[in-house]
Amino acid sequence: MEAFGATLADFIENGALVTLSGNLGAGKTTLTRGFMHAIGHKGAVKSPTYTLVEPYEITGRRVMHFDLYRLSDPEELEFLGFRDYLDGSTTCLIEWPEKAAGYLPEPDLAISIGVVKDGRQISWKSFSEKGAIIDQCLSIAFQP
Repeated sequence: MEAFGATLADFIENGALVTLSGNLGAGKTTLTRGFMHAIGHKGAVKSPTYTLVEPYEITGRRVMHFDLYRLSDPEELEFLGFRDYLDGSTTCLIEWPEKAAGYLPEPDLAISIGVVKDGRQISWKSFSEKGAIIDQCLSIAFQP
């Protein structure tokens, strides 16, 4: 999962809205950790389960890591200033996007993680021109 996150970081330069779906323990935060370390973050990357969002500013890149697992009402995102991050230059990695269904805009890229016997199965789908470019790059990087 960390390797996938690092590869994803290679293909997102100027921000994107990326959703991360999967059961508890599927690897959403581990993927985010790989992403953050790939762009130069040196510290721990923990899931912001209780704070809902963890901001990062690294080498001129702004990344917001959201964990919506404990979100009780999608409108809570408004209090976090969520719309301010949809500026096209901020990368938003959002765990548990289904908790904000109907509130979140369509992502550039939606990633689904499933647990299989010996590891993880990752699939993704693009919903924008930016997402299609990331999708194409990931598809080439992970060709069987």
